[in-house]
Amino acid sequence: MAQGIVAVGGNILENAQFSDPATGTFCVRTGFETVEEDLGAVRRALSQELVSFSPTLAIRPEDCRRRAIVMVSKLDHCLVDLLYRLRMGELPIEVPLVVSNHTDLREVARREGVEFEHVPVTPDTKPAAEAKLLDLVKAYRADFVILARYMQVLSDDLCRQMPGRIINIHHSFLPGFKGARPYHQAYQRGVKLIGATAHYVTADLDEGPIIEQDVVRVGHGQSVDDLVILGRDVERVVLARAVALHAEERVMLAGPRTIVFRP
Repeated sequence: MAQGIVAVGGNILENAQFSDPATGTFCVRTGFETVEEDLGAVRRALSQELVSFSPTLAIRPEDCRRRAIVMVSKLDHCLVDLLYRLRMGELPIEVPLVVSNHTDLREVARREGVEFEHVPVTPDTKPAAEAKLLDLVKAYRADFVILARYMQVLSDDLCRQMPGRIINIHHSFLPGFKGARPYHQAYQRGVKLIGATAHYVTADLDEGPIIEQDVVRVGHGQSVDDLVILGRDVERVVLARAVALHAEERVMLAGPRTIVFRP
């Protein structure tokens, strides 16, 4: 790798690597600068240096931002937070479109200058709705999809068509307390910590490779409503971190796990 970077007049600015013993996968992320403006020439130089390893090689100029479609239902806290961070320059992505199975958040998207597409979903129309989503991903040149509290389960077929390209925020510290009312389950069990988990979506519900997690301490005197409020704060932060990590190519898949090279 280093010799290939030298060959294009490059200088390494950041480097991280990890050998995963469980899968035998070697992961490396390198940030470098170069005077070579031809991305193809850079790719050829690196590929030639690494040809004996037959790697999966991804190269991207830092100023070429990843494009994401955000999907929501009715809860707005994660969407509002993402759009705010985007406006403030805190997220290295572009969001050309918000998709929802309801119309409640149309104005939230439009206030931020983001297009909104209503794609209703019923058991009978779900295949057509997912086909529409794939068309939108292609039409808007989206690199990945963010489920910002999108309350529909994606089909196995859709998950297989976009592996490692759909990020979900789950309102619980996985694994554990699965289902639609994790805060109520946590309250009934008298938990002392609640959390949120951002993960890649797979055909196994809420069991995809985990990207980011966080928790907040709670006490016996707090109600279910208190836990929900605290949980929403954690969800916002965890989702934003996961999106940034993914957009900066800091997350690599190694079987059912992720390798995350933090800045």
